[in-house]
Parts: sequence; structure tokens; C-alpha cells
Amino acid sequence: QVQLVESGGGLVQAGGSLRLSCTASGGAFSNYNMGWFRQAPGKEREFAAAISKSGMTTAYADSVKGRFTISRDNAKNTVYLQMNSLKPEDTAVYYCAADRHVGVTRRVSEYEYWGQGTQVTVSS
Repeated sequence: QVQLVESGGGLVQAGGSLRLSCTASGGAFSNYNMGWFRQAPGKEREFAAAISKSGMTTAYADSVKGRFTISRDNAKNTVYLQMNSLKPEDTAVYYCAADRHVGVTRRVSEYEYWGQGTQVTVSS
């Protein structure tokens, strides 16, 4: 059983930056592809970014491409999401998730383990 704990959320002005972290325990971190998802009030949870087990492959939603960067440090059992040029529409609860399938996926249903989420609020 993998436990995931996110941190780094907060309130930031539009145009600002935040870095989210997600630390895993209870499993072999390098066996999991990792993803970041977000959910705004009244909306479904949506894919933001994902990274393969080795870190060699990444994927981004079109809405964050060029502004967000996902990375991981397998020695620290941690995945990061660097968020730059933040917009009010980026406001959401951000979740990290772990998946053992081959290759990164954008599908919520493919991820087995989820963190509790961290709130990101971008003011205009």
C-alpha cells in the first residue's frame, strides 16, 4: 500500500509560481508512474501532468503545457510540480497519484493510489 502526501499549495497572485511536492511511502517509488491531477469546485478531476517511472517520459495537459513542469527524485521518493505563470483558472485542489501500468497515462481510472490533495488558489 502506497501512501502519498502532497504539500506546497497556497495562495498566489496571477503570474506567480508555486512548487508542489508529493512524497510517497510504503512502496517502491520507482515502480510507479506518477501523475498530478486537479479538481476545481463543481468540476470533475482532470489530468495536469504525468511522469514515467524513470523520469524519462512526461505528459502535460494542453492547458498547462509550457507553464508547468513535472519532475521526480526517486532517491527522495518525491514527485514535484513546478507551476509558473499561474492563472486564476488554475485554482483547484491538486492531487498526486501513482500508477504501475506500462507507460504514462492521463486517465484518472488508471491510477491506483491518491494523496489527500493540496489547495492552490490564484488571485486575479
